[in-house]
Amino acid sequence: MDASQQYFENAVTTQQRGKLIVMLYEGAVKYLKIVKEKLREGDYALKGIYISKTQDIVAELNNCLNVEAAPEIANDLRAIYNFIHRTLSEANIERSEAQIDVCIGILNELREAWEEVAERVEEPAGASGARTPVHFEA
Repeated sequence: MDASQQYFENAVTTQQRGKLIVMLYEGAVKYLKIVKEKLREGDYALKGIYISKTQDIVAELNNCLNVEAAPEIANDLRAIYNFIHRTLSEANIERSEAQIDVCIGILNELREAWEEVAERVEEPAGASGARTPVHFEA
């Protein structure tokens, strides 16, 4: 496999990984919106279940951090994920919609950043040296 093919395959894999991470953030936010509904309805059992599901997603995001590739970024994200996990535990105990909103805000910001990362993955440079975005045909 030549270097340009290897680069292209790595770019596709990175883009797919980025999209999966975006989907995890979307799932976490979706669950937290359900948590808010359950809080308003007084359904504290389901609220707890959906907080737990969100914490599972955050734990998975935390576990898949690549510290070797980017130690500073990975450590910063780990701190954010740990904060979210703690805040969700507190929100569960205190039945706090405000704390849920804080977590939703953080997760949405992270999702937006990962969307940008996934979109920036590019093909190898063409004959002119210009870089063009990867486009996949259906």
